[in-house]
This record gives sequence, structure tokens and C-alpha cells, in this order.
Amino acid sequence: MRRLFANGCVATMDDADTEHERGWVLVDGTEIVAVGGGEEPRRYQGDERVDLHGAVVTPGLVNTHHHLYQTLTRARAQQADLFTWLRELYPVWAGIDAEAEYAAARTGLAELALSGCSTVFDHHYVFPRGRDGIIEAEVQAARELGLRLVASRGSMDLGVTDGGLPPDELVEEIDAVLAETERLHAALHEAGAGARIQIAVAPCSPFSVTGRLMEESAALARRLGLTLHTHLAETVEEESYCRQLYGCTPVEYLDRLGWLDGDVWCAHCVHLSEGEVARFAETGTGVAHCPTSNLRLGAGVAPARQLVDAGVRVGLGVDGSASNERGDLFAEVKQALLVARGRGGSKAMTAREALRLATRGGAAVLRRDDIGSLEPGRQADLAIWRTDGLELGGADDLVAGLVLSGPHRVDRLVVGGEDVVRGGALTRADETAIARAHRAEARRFAA
Repeated sequence: MRRLFANGCVATMDDADTEHERGWVLVDGTEIVAVGGGEEPRRYQGDERVDLHGAVVTPGLVNTHHHLYQTLTRARAQQADLFTWLRELYPVWAGIDAEAEYAAARTGLAELALSGCSTVFDHHYVFPRGRDGIIEAEVQAARELGLRLVASRGSMDLGVTDGGLPPDELVEEIDAVLAETERLHAALHEAGAGARIQIAVAPCSPFSVTGRLMEESAALARRLGLTLHTHLAETVEEESYCRQLYGCTPVEYLDRLGWLDGDVWCAHCVHLSEGEVARFAETGTGVAHCPTSNLRLGAGVAPARQLVDAGVRVGLGVDGSASNERGDLFAEVKQALLVARGRGGSKAMTAREALRLATRGGAAVLRRDDIGSLEPGRQADLAIWRTDGLELGGADDLVAGLVLSGPHRVDRLVVGGEDVVRGGALTRADETAIARAHRAEARRFAA
């Protein structure tokens, strides 16, 4: 069945940054078949015409770094730096099981959907011994709500006894990590255009993972054709740790392990030298920029402008809801704009460049060429934003107004041609029921 979304301002995020002031998008099943402006295409029998009433249409947003389980532990360690925050929360997270993960993922994914996000990468690396089904639980939540999910099999094998940060009870044996990753790939990973569920390989960080696990994870991912992800260069404390333990910066350490490459993206990358920015560009390594989380933990501001100018793939990440209590990707669009200008002046980033980070940029980071823009042949992932509210009154430039007045609750979110949000409400689940179930699980993790 074909559906015509018409009479809106369409920001395609294609290579030419095309915008149609009076635009339309024609969807056939799961794909976009045509986009244009002005006169609408001829109707076909069985078409549904959706009048956008002047709304702004963007691609569905793409979240390149998250920790869904952390919705259970918001507003903890409120004035802590990263290492202090982790030491306080690791023992709490040791209580995670599949039931808690399901409730946490439902809440986190619902928040993201209501902020216009259609694709979510989740970095899960906490696997308490004897707890099975954690990744399957978040996959179930994503399928129920209708979002695309890239679920990672994260890992930690460097406990506090051996000089790492996590408690020993949360570290795993390398062979077990690799076997479980391969099992999840066989059971869940979808390849090709339109994939709803994918698996990535994601050891946690230089201060929680051994070099051997990093190298063997990369070898496994490349054998299976999966992407690689880790945290990197988030804080000055991390740099000091790496210099003391490895005699080099975090980026140099990753490079030494063969991890800087086109199948890799790293979260944060706040503390990069000019030479390291150039090395990211040279190797094709991507970056998940998480501005709110970095500010919340006092880590600093990533050089997003310099990374983009160097040709690095850069997307946006909400990060976990225990270091960015709001799971709202549209809020990160405005935040990315503001921190870039705070760092580099009023011309450092435009509203459209910030929006591009959350759409086309995020798709490039995840190595997805089927999402992130509104073009024929791409997946029909559309975020539709009303423009008749108080916050956009007086804005002649609706796209810039949308970014500058954000965040917003999306009016309609279409993923693969199917409505996930309509009229600002979830179509496949009850928001109140999700919140109620989540609070019941979160009480188990109360301080």
C-alpha cells in the first residue's frame, strides 16, 4: 500500500540538503519511492493521503550511543566525575536481570521514540553471573514498540583486582564473552537494507577491558562482518590512567590494538589532540558525540566541529539515563549546537548541521545507508513535527526554529512505513503502563 504524506516542510538531509517548503513524501510499503515539492504526484488506487498541515518532516533520528538499563538508576552520584560515578553505580547495576532490562528498555525506547528517534544503538556491557536473556529482553522491547535496534554484546574482563575499575563480580572470561557474542549474532542479527535488529561488538572501555579482549573482539567482529564500538577519551582521568598503565593516550592505545578503522566508532572522544582528530579521519573511525552526558559529568566538550571538518563520521548519542537523565535525542540536537558555539563562537555550527548529526550523521556512524535521509530507496523512517504550537510562533525558518526551540515531542513517527507514534502518543503500547512497570522494577535498585 502507498501512503502520501503531503503539505509539509520536508527536510530531506540528502547530499544536497534539499528542502521542500510545500513538500510531500510518497511511501510504498517500507520504502520511500518519491520525494518532492509543489504539485503532488498522481494518486494510485488504494493510496492513503496524510495531510501534514504544514508540519516539518525530517528523517527519523538515529541514536549512536545509549545504555538503556540505566533508566533504572537516574539522578545518582549527582556531583561525581566519571570514575566516581561508576564506582558508586557498578554495585547497583550488579542487580540487573532480564526482567529489569525489559522494563528499562521499554522506558528508554519509548522516551526515544517520542523524541523522534527511529534507530537506537544500545551499549550493554553489564552481565552479572548467572543472569541470562538480557540482550533478548531489550530486543523484545524494541520489537514490541516498533523501533530499529542495534544491540551490542558489550563486555568487561579487567576487574579492580587486576587494576581495572569495575568490581570483580562483574567481569567475565574472554572465551565466554566471544561465544555469547557469536550466539547472539546467529540468533538475532539481520543483514541488509531494512534490518530491524542488528548486533554490534562492544568491549566497554580501556579501563575495564584487557588488550587481549579488545583484539579478540575485533577479530571476531571482522570475521562475522559486525561493527565495533567502545568508550574512548571521555575524561582527563582516563587519559592519566592510560598513560600510567600503557604509556600512551587512549587513542594511541586503541590504534596500537588495531581498533582505528572504518568498522569502528567510539563514544565521547572529548579529549583529542589535533593529530588524533586527523588519525580518526585517516582511518575512517566514527564518533558518537554525547554533549549532555559530557556536561553532566563535567568531562568537557568534544571537538565536534573539528571532527566534522576533518571528514570524520559524527553522530549524536543520548548516552545512558544515569548520566543524561532525559532520553531525548532531539534535545541533543540543540545541545550539540549550543556546545559547538560555546566552544567555537556563534558561527561554529548551524541548526541544519546539528540536525544532520542526528540523522544522516548517525546513519553513517552505524554504517547504515538505508536510513538517515528522505530519498527514494531509503527506508520510510519519518519524524513529523507540528509547527502550530506556541514555541514556533514567529519562526519564518521552520527547520531552524524547530532546532532552536527544541526539545519537542514528535507528533508522528513512522518506522519502515509503520506508525510508531501518532498524535504524540505511542501506537503499540501505553506510556502510563510502561512507566508504572518501570517504577516497580526501579524500586529494586533504590539507594
